[in-house]
Amino acid sequence: MSVSRQVRNYSFVYVLLGFLVCTAFGYFSSPSSSSSNSNDDKSCFCELKGSINDCSCNVDTVDHFNNVKIYPRLKSLLVKNYFRFYKVNLQQDCPFWPDDSKCAMKFCHVEHCEEKNIPAGIKETSDEMPAFKYSKEGQMLGCEDDDFNTELGFLDTSISDHVHKEFAKWAVHDEAEEDFCILDDMQNGAQYVDLLLNPERYTGYKGDSAHRIWKSIYLENCFTANNRTKSLSSFIPQLELRDVCLEQKAFYRLISGLHTSINIHLSSKYLLSDSSDFIHPKGVWGHNLEEFKRRFGASTTMGEGPHWLKNLYFIYLVELRALAKAAPYLRREEYYTGIADEDEEVKLAINDLLNVVEAFPSHFDEHLLFSNGFGSIKLKHDYKEKFRNISKIMDCVGCDKCRLWGKLQTQGLGTALKVLYSEKLEIATEHGLWDNHFTSPDAIFRLTRSEIVALFNAFGRLSNSIYELENFRKLLR
Repeated sequence: MSVSRQVRNYSFVYVLLGFLVCTAFGYFSSPSSSSSNSNDDKSCFCELKGSINDCSCNVDTVDHFNNVKIYPRLKSLLVKNYFRFYKVNLQQDCPFWPDDSKCAMKFCHVEHCEEKNIPAGIKETSDEMPAFKYSKEGQMLGCEDDDFNTELGFLDTSISDHVHKEFAKWAVHDEAEEDFCILDDMQNGAQYVDLLLNPERYTGYKGDSAHRIWKSIYLENCFTANNRTKSLSSFIPQLELRDVCLEQKAFYRLISGLHTSINIHLSSKYLLSDSSDFIHPKGVWGHNLEEFKRRFGASTTMGEGPHWLKNLYFIYLVELRALAKAAPYLRREEYYTGIADEDEEVKLAINDLLNVVEAFPSHFDEHLLFSNGFGSIKLKHDYKEKFRNISKIMDCVGCDKCRLWGKLQTQGLGTALKVLYSEKLEIATEHGLWDNHFTSPDAIFRLTRSEIVALFNAFGRLSNSIYELENFRKLLR
């Protein structure tokens, strides 16, 4: 970028900052006007071609692969009972600022499902990690000598119930060390939500509460040289991300890709009827082309919108690779709901989807990140801390429906990173160590049901976004 252009960009710092924060979780009003000509309209996609930076494939390859092979399979899979019921805590207070901006619009409300509609098998399955290594069976594991067993049994009797409970807490803590986000589904206040009754779409939520969300995520969590200052460089990769390491740039692109995906959902499921419309009390949603152009057009984003669209492809490839890497584990999952015919159907559908995912020719190479010795250990720790902090920021979203989908997609991305950088999964895959009876429990890779549901649904949201881009291309034509 030339010096003159950089100077011009800085002169518009407050204008751009206002635009960025107004796309916060964002469920905002229509733009007041549109002056873009047909050439400007097409410029939404001016950079959306060719190779995807830091990856070995191009946009066209991903478009065809997703729209023809992945999207139809996910669309039929995610309506199944195992994936439609997500347990989440929407009652947590915001830990960073007063929680005083609850959305009063009716479309912000989450419709909780009736207890009778939740399959019995889902309610009976606990996501709490079993403290197997502190059970009687765990203490006897690998001990074939009778004298040794007797001695171990004698020693075990001296351990109080209180200490056993503390050991169990340690086991859960050990498991949590691999997590990239905070799991709140086992906390008081967590409830099952039917995702089909609460689709992600524009709700009309706006104002200071909405503006603070992405502003906090970008300015306080993204890696930039001046991330504590409210500078233009905190948002635009062309200015500073050229000079940061690959891991830091990847972090920004993941957050930007998630942000982009959410904004595409809002533009494609935009509230077209007024919230007080008596003719359509449940609302009318559809594509809002003007909103899409406002969020991503080159002329309305100082040329940055098309780059943000490309970051969607980056996060898509990261989560696609996570599914491929976790495939041996996911094929062993029962996907149990208690409805035998559907459970078997889901297992077959999962296996079919994973076969397609594994066949993708140009997967993201996770080994490009965190591969430079001791410094990478600290970077990975920083990644986890920042993602966990973003998990907490989701509790500050004033619209319950927006909070629901923000938490789900953040957890899905965090689960994908857990899969990609879990040493336990690496060992299990390399040596085939999947069976609890022959492997030390603290060395076993696990995903809870909530993590699996979030992983597939979050990837489904990315797949839907790429599919919707083709719809917007057609509308622009």
